[in-house]
Amino acid sequence: MRVIFMGTPDFSVPVLDALVAAGHDIACVYCQPPRPAGRGKKDRATPVHARAQALGLPVRHPTSLKSSTEQQAFADLNADIAVVVAYGLILPQAILDAPAHGCLNIHASLLPRWRGAAPIHRAIMAGDAETGICIMQMEAGLDTGPVLLREATPIGAAETTGELHDRLSVLGAELIVMALDRLDTLTPEAQPNDGATYAAKIDKSEAAIDWTLPAADVSRQIRGLSPFPGAWTTHTGNRIKLLGAEPATGQGAPGSLLDDTFTVACGENALRVTRAQRAGKGAQDAATFLNGHPLPPGTRLGD
Repeated sequence: MRVIFMGTPDFSVPVLDALVAAGHDIACVYCQPPRPAGRGKKDRATPVHARAQALGLPVRHPTSLKSSTEQQAFADLNADIAVVVAYGLILPQAILDAPAHGCLNIHASLLPRWRGAAPIHRAIMAGDAETGICIMQMEAGLDTGPVLLREATPIGAAETTGELHDRLSVLGAELIVMALDRLDTLTPEAQPNDGATYAAKIDKSEAAIDWTLPAADVSRQIRGLSPFPGAWTTHTGNRIKLLGAEPATGQGAPGSLLDDTFTVACGENALRVTRAQRAGKGAQDAATFLNGHPLPPGTRLGD
């Protein structure tokens, strides 16, 4: 098929690769514009932009698709379909209608649960047992369109957003290739209204850890916010990001270290930190972190 691909971050790259590998004709790749990054604040191409260039594909990165000029340029590509995954711009109706078969979105949740910007983070933070990928026919509403294909996957007890992100990216790539192969035989299913939830964008204000909460809640916060923005606590006034956690046994004053393996007491039960990061340093596994920054039993975090 003649495909317009629309995506921006790392999550979208395996999908682009899969479409190319499957032999589809990529008419054009749309992504967010390069933006200043790094210490020099020089413009840096997005992951999709960089990958498209490496594949020799034409790239466009408009700041908006609302103008008639941009909409006509999009329509002039004469695409059979557009595949959209984490693109980052609202698609006006004229864009949705331009390809012969419309626009398909790869969404990282089991719709109608977790419509919106941060479905992977929210699924982990809410303690969902499973999530998945939906291939959805796009319409004007926010992730409200009918679903063509869906596949569920369990969320691991210690899985982070970063780890689940990578798994779902690969699953999304597999499912969209399947959907395009079977497009003529798939029956879109309308989403039910019951069970709809909204995955609001993650705010950094959600990252401070309250050790008086149950360990299960703190573990979900740590894993759901890893690697970004990273849940944090303090020790002697300095922030420590906690990027991985698993269930542990033990009791004590909330925030206190119970042993020398980074087991921390919570308001109910305890958890073991598996990965941590000091300000200005790289992320480390717990043993390496403690070697360079000892936290003996009895140390109180969050003071």
